[in-house]
Amino acid sequence: MTESPTPKLAPATALHRAGQSIRELLPRWSEWSTSLRAPGADLLAGLIVALVALPLALGFGISTGLGAAAGLTTAVIAGAVAAVFGGSRFQVSGPTGAMTVVLVPIVHEFGGSGVLAVGLIAGIVLLILAFAGVGRAVRFMPAPVIEGFTAGIAVVIALQQVPAALGIADAQGDKVWRSAADAVVKFVDHPSILTPATALVVAFVILVGGRSLPKVPISLVAVAIVTLAAKLLHLDMARIGEIPSGIAAPTLNFLHLEDLTSLLAPALAVAALAALESLLSATAADSMGVGTRHNPDRELFGQGLANIVAPLFGGVPATGAIARTAVNVRSGARSRLAALTHAVILAAIVYLGSTLVAEIPLAALAGVLLATTVRMVETASIIAIARATRADTAVMGATFLVTVALDLVTAVAVGVAFAAILALRAIAKSAKIEQVPLDDEGHQSEEHELLRQHIVAYRIDGALFFAAAHRFLLELAEVSDVHVVILRMSRVTAIDATGAIVLKDAIDKLERRHITVLISGLKPEHSRPLQALGVFTTSDSERRHFFEDTPHAIEHARTLLEERSLGRSTTKDETPSVNTIPT
Repeated sequence: MTESPTPKLAPATALHRAGQSIRELLPRWSEWSTSLRAPGADLLAGLIVALVALPLALGFGISTGLGAAAGLTTAVIAGAVAAVFGGSRFQVSGPTGAMTVVLVPIVHEFGGSGVLAVGLIAGIVLLILAFAGVGRAVRFMPAPVIEGFTAGIAVVIALQQVPAALGIADAQGDKVWRSAADAVVKFVDHPSILTPATALVVAFVILVGGRSLPKVPISLVAVAIVTLAAKLLHLDMARIGEIPSGIAAPTLNFLHLEDLTSLLAPALAVAALAALESLLSATAADSMGVGTRHNPDRELFGQGLANIVAPLFGGVPATGAIARTAVNVRSGARSRLAALTHAVILAAIVYLGSTLVAEIPLAALAGVLLATTVRMVETASIIAIARATRADTAVMGATFLVTVALDLVTAVAVGVAFAAILALRAIAKSAKIEQVPLDDEGHQSEEHELLRQHIVAYRIDGALFFAAAHRFLLELAEVSDVHVVILRMSRVTAIDATGAIVLKDAIDKLERRHITVLISGLKPEHSRPLQALGVFTTSDSERRHFFEDTPHAIEHARTLLEERSLGRSTTKDETPSVNTIPT
């Protein structure tokens, strides 16, 4: 009778929790009310980001093989959807270089329709990850990894601008540093001062003017002046050039059910990259902003919706873009209205201002991004981490180098793995076993002597796990000339299967030498691996006991010694009731 209400309550509770989870992922009016009352800063930041995003969107679209229109459509559609539904108020989403690298082989194998289908499936996967709460895992990302990643991305962005800053349109290389090196070689063969000087002047003006005139849209002013000068003086500089004049109508014609199975694996790879890049970009934006913290699960939700909607209009898979996000923050953005404005302005440019924007020199935009990379790097944080420990410095350095030399996903994987290995090493070194004096003030002097001669107590501190367990076995195996060993385990913080097996082996070795082992202070949560791996089972069961605390263990040891001195052995029925396994 008592169980009958449960089936009625459980579904209601589950539905309530599901509804609460969905509400947490949806936009709130409070996110927009303040910015709409004073939208100036966000509108200006959105304009600057749109000018920076335009050539990137066009370039990344062309790089994937789907054309400039696909890149621009992605920036407009995915940028707007992610701005409204994403979890970061500063995040700017669109096509990115890292995603382009993943998409190129998909285009070769499955064609343009395959890329659109992959983006749609990846969006669905991102929604599932959002509802599963996977986004919160980014909170466990070590700070040295994030700082190394951010600094590495800054260098990658700077290297990406080298060809445009030098006026080299045909730089070759599968990595940004190779492309930059090739651009330098070609520039040396045919040097021209105008283009690099323009990029450096724009960057210098933005860096200096941004400090002295923080309220002036210095980036926009610099780009406008350079564009006007290039037009009036007929300067020979590469321009953005002709851009698409519209966005295609939504359709699902690219989706073919018979191909879904073969597209699942690349879709999972795209979803993983989109999640990782977006969450790290949002985390980097938090470090650049003041008093802001993104919602990781909602960020995955927004990116999922963006990647579902964008392919319907012909857009490629999108992620949060660290370069555009950094420009957004540094341009004075205060809310997600800036990212939405960027998407709206790009749409307006497509339909209204394509001719005007086509005249902007690429060198001017390269200067904007070069200045952005300088402002992205938090020098104080890097120096602080470098001074903290050698391990943190190594993790940060490894993440930085792999980000620049290889790619984002590999860099994060290497950084996290390196950090985990060093953390395990530190934990293993901190774990220790040491002999401690017996705490037994209640006994008489002759009993103290008896205890001192025949009982030894060891205290285990820290984690008893695979990286440190074998050292315990070696130390315990050396114990001799005693009748009882007390293992004080109240300070054990964790036990894994390897630790439990090694502990069992050590106890077995001692008991084969007729040494009784008593365990005191074991926490209930640590008893499960010990019990599962047979630490509390032995053919000579009276030799192994568990006690709630050390005084009870010492009392039992004293009883054993007294009985042994009288020539009697303890039977199983005489074992105190406290030697049960904690649960």
